[in-house]
Amino acid sequence: SSVFRYLERFHDPERERLREEALAEGRKAFIPVETEAQKALWLVVRDQVGFLHRHQPVTTATLDMDATCVQTHKSTALHCYKGFAAYQPLYFYWHELETMFHSGFRDGNVPAGFGLRDALVRALEQLPEGVDELLLRSDSAGYCWELLRYCAEGRNERCGKIDFAVSADVSDRLKQEVAKLSDKDWKPLIREEPDGQKIQTGQEYAEVVYVPDGVGHSKKGPDYRFIVIREKLAQLELPGLEDDRQQQLPFPTIRLFDEQGVRLRYKLHALVTTLDWPEEQVIWWLRERCGKSEEVHAVIKDDLAGGTFPSSLFGANAAWWAMMIIALNLNTTMKQLVLGGRWVRRRLKAIRYHFIHIAGRRVLHARQQILKIAADAAAMLPEARTRIHALANAPPG
Repeated sequence: SSVFRYLERFHDPERERLREEALAEGRKAFIPVETEAQKALWLVVRDQVGFLHRHQPVTTATLDMDATCVQTHKSTALHCYKGFAAYQPLYFYWHELETMFHSGFRDGNVPAGFGLRDALVRALEQLPEGVDELLLRSDSAGYCWELLRYCAEGRNERCGKIDFAVSADVSDRLKQEVAKLSDKDWKPLIREEPDGQKIQTGQEYAEVVYVPDGVGHSKKGPDYRFIVIREKLAQLELPGLEDDRQQQLPFPTIRLFDEQGVRLRYKLHALVTTLDWPEEQVIWWLRERCGKSEEVHAVIKDDLAGGTFPSSLFGANAAWWAMMIIALNLNTTMKQLVLGGRWVRRRLKAIRYHFIHIAGRRVLHARQQILKIAADAAAMLPEARTRIHALANAPPG
């Protein structure tokens, strides 16, 4: 009961009234302003990230922006685009430090691409000093020209220009420009393994000249590069369905002619970037987002109870989500600065089983209490305590 009463203090009935009025008016998306109590939780997150950055300083911050649908059965929750009641928080993940430094709690009906520029501005306030270079990665939800122009034109007073690579929408106009490419313009996309082995992916890439409506208003604006990736479809087409829309495929496709004049159908993907790197490097760099930052989805929902909300009040659940982020960052800090080694890549379940839940036997002998534990744990626990003491008293680093 004390926990529920504490969480309810983060809820503002006035903001809930504005939220209900927006829904009654038929507005598709509404994000309540954070209360002062909720902002205080993010100050804790900022201090956590700053502490980790002081002991593991980096000058580059690669920000992975993503949203995740968290299914819930709360009566006040709204339906997301997947068709079930959910909340859809938007979060920013720091790739180099493997930590979450900001997240915006949202209703399920709020589109993932809604209010991204304001969310980025709020997230940049959480970054510690000492970061010289900012990079942004996102899926197609981040393909919002209000956000992309803000990053490319360097409108942020503190950070300046933010280079990015974002998955782009495959529009009909983009397909027309792709169709103009010759077969010689396409290059094979090769994946290189850590051992140096090169693997053919069956995909090809090319840079295409394309100016969307969102940026065609000025000749002095920044340069945006569009890179497209195609992959030949192996499955046969259904007879009588020549139109791609009739095929009902879950991804965009295009029909192109090869050198022999044979018309083939390809799966088509596109991205937009301001980076001047080689096209292949940009593609693999963007795909790195699907590694650790995507794994965070499972960690926050399963390991840290981020997928189970305790209240029907929006503000209380927002506070619960922020506290889960605090727990996530605390776990990350412990793994990197205290445990180290093989523990850094382990999930919390493994740490709980192998480190926290260590079995011991308590023995009373000669008016002394003796705790008997396994030999490897006996060496590990004092070392961890020594590192914690050093973090509290030693200078950064």
